[in-house]
Amino acid sequence: MKDIKEKVRDQNPKIRNPASRLPKELVRSAMLETKEKSRMAADKVGRETGEESPVEYAGNRIERVEQRAGKESASAAYRGGKKLAVKTYEKLKEQRQKQKEAVAAPLDGETGNGGTSARTEQARAKKGRTGTKRSIKVKPEAEKTIKEAGNRAVKTAPRMVKASPVSSQKVKTQAILQKKQALTSMRAAREAKRAAMGSAQAARQSAKTAKTTARGLKAMAEAAAHAVKAAFAALMAGGSAVFVILILIVGIIGGAAFLGNSQSSEALSAEVLAHTPAIQRYASEFGIPEYVPVIQAIMMQESGGRGTDPMQASECPYNTQYPNTPGAIQDADYSIKVGVQYYADCVREAGCESPQDMDKLKLSLQGYNYGNGYISWAIRNHGGYSEANALQFSQEQAAAHGWSGYGDPEYVPHVLRYYSGGGLFAGLFGNGQMVTIAKSQLGNEGGQKFWSWYGFDSREEWCACFVSWCADQAGLIQRGAVPKFSLCTDGKNWFQNQGRWQGAGSMPSPGAIIFFDWDHDGTCDHVGIVERCDGTTVYTVEGNSGDAVRERSYAIRSDSIMGYGMVVY
Repeated sequence: MKDIKEKVRDQNPKIRNPASRLPKELVRSAMLETKEKSRMAADKVGRETGEESPVEYAGNRIERVEQRAGKESASAAYRGGKKLAVKTYEKLKEQRQKQKEAVAAPLDGETGNGGTSARTEQARAKKGRTGTKRSIKVKPEAEKTIKEAGNRAVKTAPRMVKASPVSSQKVKTQAILQKKQALTSMRAAREAKRAAMGSAQAARQSAKTAKTTARGLKAMAEAAAHAVKAAFAALMAGGSAVFVILILIVGIIGGAAFLGNSQSSEALSAEVLAHTPAIQRYASEFGIPEYVPVIQAIMMQESGGRGTDPMQASECPYNTQYPNTPGAIQDADYSIKVGVQYYADCVREAGCESPQDMDKLKLSLQGYNYGNGYISWAIRNHGGYSEANALQFSQEQAAAHGWSGYGDPEYVPHVLRYYSGGGLFAGLFGNGQMVTIAKSQLGNEGGQKFWSWYGFDSREEWCACFVSWCADQAGLIQRGAVPKFSLCTDGKNWFQNQGRWQGAGSMPSPGAIIFFDWDHDGTCDHVGIVERCDGTTVYTVEGNSGDAVRERSYAIRSDSIMGYGMVVY
C-alpha cells in the first residue's frame, strides 16, 4: 500500500491525528502534571495547617481535640476522622500505583505488519519533528496502529483528579465537625459534673433532714401508741362510736407499723451475742427477762461486749469484789451480773412496765449512765426524761464536782441505735414474735401442716417440726438464730454447740425453746416454745402435745425439763 504523504507547510511537521503524537511522553506529562498539582495542594494545606499531609493533618487535629475533650468524649470522633483519613490516603496511594504501572508498562506491543513497532514509530516521529522540511511517509497499517496507540494512551492516561485539595478540605471539614462534637461533649461533661456536685449537696442536706425526720417519726410512733391506748379505753366504754374507733385503730396501727418498720437498729457485735446466755440468765434472776434486748444494747454502747468489764459496772453499788473505779472488774460474768442487777433497779425506779414503755425506758437508760439519782431528780423536777434535762443534769454535776464533764448527755439515743425491740408491736417482733406465731396455731390437730412442710410424706412425731415451722415463719432460721430440726436431740445439740444453752432450774425468757426428758435417761424426748415465766412456773406452747398444738405449764424446777435453747432475736 502506498504511504500517506503530507506537505510540509511550516518548520514543524504535523500529524493528522494529534493523539498519536508521542503517547509515552503524553502519559509522562499527565503524570507529572498530576503529581505537581498534588504537591502544590499538599503544600497549600501544609502552609495553612502546619502539617505535611492531609492524613497527618487530620490525625493531629483529632489528637489535639481528644487531648482537650478527653479520651471518652473524643474516641468516637477520633475513630471516624481516622477512618476517613485512611480511606483518603488509600485512594491517593492507589492512584499513584496506577500511575506507576502506566509509566512502567509499554503502551503497545509489536504491530503485525512488517515488524514495525510503536517505539519505532515514536523514533521516526521524533526524528521527523527535529529534522528539516520533508515529507513523512506512513503506511496505512502503521497509521492505524498509531491511532489505536494514541487512543489507548488517552484512555489509559490518568485523569486529572484533584484528590488532594478536595480530600484535604473534606478532612478539614470533618475535623471541624468532630471538634464541635468534642466541645459539645465537654460542655455536657461540665453540666454532669455540676449536676453531680448538686446531687452530693442535696444528699448531704437530705441526710441532715432524715436525721431530723427520724426523731419526728419516733415521736409520731409514740403518739400512735398513746392513741391506740386511748382508743381501746373508748372501746371499753362502748357506745355508738365503736365502729368509728375501730377504723381509727386500724389506721393508727397501719401508720405506726409503717413508722416502726422504717426504723432499723445497728447490728450487735459477736462479743455481745456471745454474752447473751449470761444476760438472759441474770435478767431472769433479777426479774426483768423481757429486757434482754435492752441490756444487749446497753452492753453494746458501754464496751461492744469486749474486755473483762463489758457492762462497765465497776462503779455500781453492787460491785463488792473489786474497787469502785472504772474498768476495775476483771470477770466478765461478774460484770454482767452486777450491771443487770443495777439496771433492774433503774427499771423499777423509773416505773417502767415493759420495754415498750418508751418514755420510762429512756429514763431508766439515762439512770444507768448517770446513776439512779438522776431518775428521782428528773421525775421531781421535770416529770421524766428529756434530752434537755439530761444535758442540764450533766452540766450541774460537772460544775458541782469541778469536772470538765459528767456522763453522756446523749446516752439514750446512743443506746437505742442498738435496740430493735422497743415498739408498739413488740408482740409481733423480737422475743414475742415466735410466741405469737405459735399461739396462732392452737387447736391444730394431727400436725400435717408442719410435718409436710418439713418434707415428710407421712406422719412423723412433729413437735420439733412445729418449733422449726414457727421459727421459719419468724425469719429466725434464715438469720441462723434457730436451726431447722426434726429430731429433738439435734436441736438440743445445736444450741449447746453454739453456746446458747441455759440449764434446767433457771428462769427462761419468752421465746426460748424448752427441751424435755420424760424418761430421765439423758435423751431429749420433746420440745416446745416458752410463752412466759413468772419465776415459779414456765408456760409453754407445744406441738404434738396429745397430737395437737396446746398450751402447757410446768414448775420451773421440774425434773422433766432438760434446759432451754436461748434464741437471739
